[in-house]
Amino acid sequence: MSDFPTPEDKRTLLRIARQAITAVVLNEPQPVIPLDTLPQGLCETGASFVTLTIDGGLRGCIGSIEAVESLALDVQRHAVDAAFADPRFPRVTSDELGSITIEISILTEPKPLDCPEPEQRPACLRPGVDGVLIRSGVQRSTFLPQVWEKLPDPVQFLEFLCQKACLARNSWKHPDLEVLTYQVIHFDETLLSAADSS
Repeated sequence: MSDFPTPEDKRTLLRIARQAITAVVLNEPQPVIPLDTLPQGLCETGASFVTLTIDGGLRGCIGSIEAVESLALDVQRHAVDAAFADPRFPRVTSDELGSITIEISILTEPKPLDCPEPEQRPACLRPGVDGVLIRSGVQRSTFLPQVWEKLPDPVQFLEFLCQKACLARNSWKHPDLEVLTYQVIHFDETLLSAADSS
């Protein structure tokens, strides 16, 4: 579907994420998502990342590369995980609810990086466009395309990605390292503010 997600699809997913986080903070049951009433695209399997920020600073980010459940449920689950299960941060508190901005990234299916030689991998990446996933045995890590804003140099991007996977920073040159790329559609709660003010 070339027009997916629509603006209303995006707003629906953002509301699902917000309601999921609020329910946990208030010790309430998770809202039941009425899949039979949602647009088809939100009910089909999809992979997402949910990112939380406060005043532009990261407050949590959890997601999955592989699509295993409906996109709506995937977003709900990762919203909760980003708020309460990111090991880098304490659990989100009720005092923070009003300060948090939610961003959702919908991922395409990862594909092997088309690159003739490992040493040429930095030149084969598209800064600002490609999310990157690396795998080496049980070690794996990923950076969303948004990370290019902080790491615009492709070599440095790959070095930090290897470091995130607990690999040597120059492991991106190793021929046995799997390097895959994907793209995302990402949006945040400024969409809701715009809708409320219109």
